[in-house]
Amino acid sequence: MAPSTPLLTVRGSEGLYMVNGPPHFTESTVFPRESGKNCKTCTFSKDGTLFAWGNGEKINVINVTNKGLLHSFDLPKAVCLEFSPKNTVLATWQPYTTSKDDTAGIPNLQLYDVKTGMCLKSFIQKKMQNWCPSWSEDETLCARNVNNEVHFFENNNFNTFANKLHLKKINDFVLSPALQPYKVAVYVPGSKGAPSFVRLYQYPNFDGPHAALANKSFFKADKVTMLWNKKATAVLVIASTDVDKTGASYYGEQTLHYIATNGESAVVQLPKNGPIYDVVWNSSSTEFCAVYGFMPAKATIFNLKCDPVFDFGTGPRNAAYYSPHGHILVLAGFGNLRGQMEVWDVKNYKLISKPVASDSTYFAWCPDGEHILTATCAPRLRVNNGYKIWHYTGAVLHKYDVPSTAELWQVSWQPFLDGIFPEKAITYQAVSSDVPSEEPKVATAYRPPALRNKPVTNSKLHEEEPPQNMKPQPGNEKPLSKTALKNQRKHEAKKAAKQEARSDKSPDTAPTPAPQSTPRNTVSQSTSGDPEIDRKIKNLKKVGGLGEKHICLLKEYMRIIQRK
Repeated sequence: MAPSTPLLTVRGSEGLYMVNGPPHFTESTVFPRESGKNCKTCTFSKDGTLFAWGNGEKINVINVTNKGLLHSFDLPKAVCLEFSPKNTVLATWQPYTTSKDDTAGIPNLQLYDVKTGMCLKSFIQKKMQNWCPSWSEDETLCARNVNNEVHFFENNNFNTFANKLHLKKINDFVLSPALQPYKVAVYVPGSKGAPSFVRLYQYPNFDGPHAALANKSFFKADKVTMLWNKKATAVLVIASTDVDKTGASYYGEQTLHYIATNGESAVVQLPKNGPIYDVVWNSSSTEFCAVYGFMPAKATIFNLKCDPVFDFGTGPRNAAYYSPHGHILVLAGFGNLRGQMEVWDVKNYKLISKPVASDSTYFAWCPDGEHILTATCAPRLRVNNGYKIWHYTGAVLHKYDVPSTAELWQVSWQPFLDGIFPEKAITYQAVSSDVPSEEPKVATAYRPPALRNKPVTNSKLHEEEPPQNMKPQPGNEKPLSKTALKNQRKHEAKKAAKQEARSDKSPDTAPTPAPQSTPRNTVSQSTSGDPEIDRKIKNLKKVGGLGEKHICLLKEYMRIIQRK
């Protein structure tokens, strides 16, 4: 039986409703439209069978399959919702407040049993950042950060914690996504001259000096982002500083580190200086893509040895998105960039398409691995709100523009479990579409009035680097280094310039061979009749060869000076 089409949830000032996915794009009857501007939050379960939303009065939970209402919770101020991986628990969060006498805070993090609707536990969670507890995929383990400690609960029993990881001032942690044995990565910021560090542990082995699976310390880190691969064999750590002391970057300074559960660690050497915009793992867990460097940014795929596999060159990009099957990669430039996208076949390293999604603030792959969602949402942008559904070959299949008096706040696909949609062969020919194509408006560069009636010169602000395969070629032991590539480009540029100069000097017809006694530079032997001019020409010839045009100009210049 073929899988159903993913639904698209749309939330904005026009209300909350669902749209059928490709190829229909009609409003779905699974969910009756919730009108009004009071819908603050909504979310699907991990498998897409449950849907929860808040309408400003209650939190409602429905079963998408049979369209039945399961529960309603009286939580008018809730702004965050999250289902546990097996749909057992619904976590809700509302802004932290204190009681009237200011003696104690009111619990604002609630965990509800989805089957019975009973509240399992309430916690105080002051910050919205990292508010939701982290579950393992089988829900055997649940963890949350409490007072610089990581508390672990087993089998959704939240009355007593089964274990805890205590280190001085734990700032953040990430639970591994895979099944047993469970692993956890923790970050402790440095203080009083001590370095910051990230450690990997295997639950529940936390005690002893050699309990950590791996450890990586670094001095330049005010905050970190930790990314597990799907198989939980390695973690990528983006260490960031708020201020770049060298003054090279407004965004501070970032470094990329690789830490494996077998104890190996390394600093990923990025060939171009500048900020790290995005790092993503492939679903195969064997490679990752990094987008980095001052604009135009570079994008490179690395293997588990942190060696570059393929370099996409430079371009206007700051984000990377692997498809659910990991066979297609989208490099995009959103935010303050123009929305240019590059869709790549990462198995053959071939460019599929280059669509442009101007003013986009959101991007998401459809679970089927064929379609892409881009949207312009408020409050990031409050004008030209709307969304588009693309085929990865670049065709726009559906487009919706929100009226100028309304706003779009959120769009999201209905998720599906891995393996529901099979991987399909990649096609390079654009699919047909009923939506008329829009040519993106290309902003012309400013030209001063004095140059507007003159021919345009092909001058470039930056030297573009083309894509190149970084794998060793037959006969080569390893790919060229950055310095070797730079020297090779310089050598090729000099060689091309010499050939161009020779072609300029040579007439259209082949010259008659000069006799042996004829001097090499016949033009330079001609005299101007003025000893002063001849002497200066002779001196310039010693420094470097002069062409015929240069000599004629010099003679004319000296004559003008003599007349004056």
